[in-house]
Amino acid sequence: MTQRILVVDDSPLTLEVVKAGLEDAGFEVACAVDLGQLEAERQRGRFDLILMDVQMPEAFGDDVAMVLRSVRGEQTPIFLLSTRSEAELAERAKEAGIEGYISKQAGIPKLVERVRAILSRGGNG
Repeated sequence: MTQRILVVDDSPLTLEVVKAGLEDAGFEVACAVDLGQLEAERQRGRFDLILMDVQMPEAFGDDVAMVLRSVRGEQTPIFLLSTRSEAELAERAKEAGIEGYISKQAGIPKLVERVRAILSRGGNG
């Protein structure tokens, strides 16, 4: 069965590039540019992984992730996806109570490699 990934980012260009890279690797990808689309996609079905941009106009992605996990009971692994420093991302992920982060600066091949590793280990990558 194809693994499903939800990518949340306010940049249509980033969504397009990330989606293309992940789909080329065999994943099914849904995208959300804002909190309304995020909720709509969550209502449509279950995901194997959620990738969440940190810097968005409506809210910080790590705050959204924290609410999804602690208030909404979301069990899907959530990883921050950002160009911020690895030290900052590690701290934000820890404070949000989520599984981790992936740096956008590593590029699409590394992102795909990391997603494969995360999903093959059941989300604890």
